[in-house]
Amino acid sequence: MFDLSEEEARLLLNVALMATGRNRFQSAARILAVLERFRPDQVSIANAKAIALISALKFAEAVDYIDTEGLVRFPESAMLKAFKGMALLRMDRRAEAEAPLRDAASQTDDPAAAKLAGDLLDG
Repeated sequence: MFDLSEEEARLLLNVALMATGRNRFQSAARILAVLERFRPDQVSIANAKAIALISALKFAEAVDYIDTEGLVRFPESAMLKAFKGMALLRMDRRAEAEAPLRDAASQTDDPAAAKLAGDLLDG
């Protein structure tokens, strides 16, 4: 059986994020799919998948992924909630975006997610 070490997973996650930053969304999606299979317990992979979908302008798909997979596995993830709110805002669904953004903005466990959500609410 093939195993993926923490270090290898981090390296592949960084490669997927770089691919996303270079608009290589299919490559990023393939890498993230493999990572999800081997490391389903890491919220950073779910965050990266949400980022990749939003970056690819697939806002509805990002919301669907966050609702049906991301928040199912990581219900307390402030960052996933912030990304959900971001995707909803990009679809001009401000009323729907407010609840996940307010929830993320109020969580003190993840200051980066709280700041992102707060900035999106103020914008």
